[in-house]
Amino acid sequence: MADLRITHVSVLTEDGTILKDQTVDVTDGRFSKIAPASESSLKVKEPGKAAPQVLDGCGKLLMPGLADCHMHTGQQLLKGRVLDELPMIWTRIMLPFESTLTPEKMKLSAQLAALEMIRSGTTAFIDAGSYHMKEAVKVYDKAGLRGTLSLSTMDEKGLPESIATTTEEAVARADDFYEFCGEYKRLKSAYALRSLISCSESLIRQITEHADDRQALLQAHMNEYPGEVNFFLQRFQKRPYEYLDSFHVLSDRFIGAHSIMVSAHERALLRERDVKVCHCPFSNCGKGVPETPALLEDGICVGLGTDGAAHGGLSLWNEMKIFRSVMNVKHGVAQSNPAIMSAAQIISMATKEGYRLMKEEGGVIAEGKKADFITINTMQSHLYPTGNLVNTLLECVTASDVCDMAVDGRLLMKDREVLTLDEEKILYEAMKYMEELEA
Repeated sequence: MADLRITHVSVLTEDGTILKDQTVDVTDGRFSKIAPASESSLKVKEPGKAAPQVLDGCGKLLMPGLADCHMHTGQQLLKGRVLDELPMIWTRIMLPFESTLTPEKMKLSAQLAALEMIRSGTTAFIDAGSYHMKEAVKVYDKAGLRGTLSLSTMDEKGLPESIATTTEEAVARADDFYEFCGEYKRLKSAYALRSLISCSESLIRQITEHADDRQALLQAHMNEYPGEVNFFLQRFQKRPYEYLDSFHVLSDRFIGAHSIMVSAHERALLRERDVKVCHCPFSNCGKGVPETPALLEDGICVGLGTDGAAHGGLSLWNEMKIFRSVMNVKHGVAQSNPAIMSAAQIISMATKEGYRLMKEEGGVIAEGKKADFITINTMQSHLYPTGNLVNTLLECVTASDVCDMAVDGRLLMKDREVLTLDEEKILYEAMKYMEELEA
């Protein structure tokens, strides 16, 4: 007998087709049955087992939850303070702010981020790393989200005293955080190299070795700024990916966030080592446009990320629209191909490919798969009627159209009401923070 039943719902399948008027059962956190509503009947309650929870799917589309493959929990309180600033904001704004984080500020940041992700349909995420991250883990566990988190790891001399570490301290802290996350069901730790420019060769080698020993993901900000690429060319006569490959860092567990300025030789390395890549369209478009069509043609797994609230919020719906526009302007126009990046392909990057990048099972609606899903309220004037619902998802859906959300079959939001967090209390705490900041 099912734990959750969604009735009379349309379903977005893995191949992009829409199944109408379906009944979807979820049992033990997985999709157990997807069938036409006419073929389904609710079984009599089994002795000793609670009756299934029923979710009305009329006028809704059931689809995979979104995967944000690169975000920054620690920058949630920087919203609105980065736009129109000149590069490099990392050293001038981001790093100084993160050096002032406290456990209390990180808890509030994580609460706000969790609320924003739940409300916008993001069921899984990768945090790029910050400080006091154990507080974030506790919040995300309570929220019910699926995530991979990292500590900000670097050993550059001259960092603010509150975040300065030696190589040995940085590695020890990363190991401790990895063990801490091992206690949680839906959350895990990835090792991280925050900025290659800020990491010694010794730190890079040691972090890679420790990630390899644990078969953990390893992530880094890669090829994001011209100055970053030029730094490696001038010092090592190698581009960033070439530099890492020279001592065997790249593997199928390596995630290169951004990866905007990737040469043909670097692209070949990504293909050969099965490296995963994440683009952050809104954040990236102020720095450059990635060669995504070429990356995909080479079979490289590409996901999408928001880069955090400081870069325009945590809505992947916004990112998908921006990505489509940027791809058309840079690549589609040059090739006279307005579908250089189709709606179905972009949605797949934000769902199926995002989960694959995270090495998580999910990102599709199919029997036997983990039940990480969202529903979209399609009976609205800006969404209905439509000649192609997949196209309309990309063109017109916004975060506010997400109606329900579940991770592992557990409802985190129902009819726009967040069930796992006290939204009113969190927003009150955010208001108090702003009042104190402005006093």
